[in-house]
Amino acid sequence: MSAADEILDIVDEHDQVIGRLPRGRVYAEGLRHRCVFVQARDAGGRLFVHRRTATKLVFPSLHDMFVGGVVGAGEAYDDAALREAEEELGVSGLPRPEFLFKFLYDDGAGQSWWSAVYEVRCELPVRPQVEEVAWHAFLPEEEVERHLLDWEWVPDGLAAYERLRAYRAGLGGV
Repeated sequence: MSAADEILDIVDEHDQVIGRLPRGRVYAEGLRHRCVFVQARDAGGRLFVHRRTATKLVFPSLHDMFVGGVVGAGEAYDDAALREAEEELGVSGLPRPEFLFKFLYDDGAGQSWWSAVYEVRCELPVRPQVEEVAWHAFLPEEEVERHLLDWEWVPDGLAAYERLRAYRAGLGGV
């Protein structure tokens, strides 16, 4: 089955399931669905950063400071977070990512999805999926911050990162 054929839950503004459709149609029609964002850090606390492949359906070739993706139909956010983190990092036996918060992402142009943000420590050697990740590295957070202005980032990841910084600073806003 191709990624475009994967069945997703369609949700309303309260994150209640109102239908199910293939991912390709969900994206084409801008229907609200569910996603997970997992911030992975290595044993030294550095962030996993990667550039998406050019073949991705959404945000091809852009940088991201999260691993993750869509939540499948009937799948729990927590299960999707672990599945996506293990798939994208290319590891098995990862600890269950810790849920931090959830927010409704809206790009202002008709694209919207519920976004659950997690964090996980990955002390295993990573082997990212070549279909998903074109380049990767574990970078100190200060270096990620420096690249916020000179690298092209996925917009939903930037939104999640900004909310995560506010969450960690105790400023709320999530």
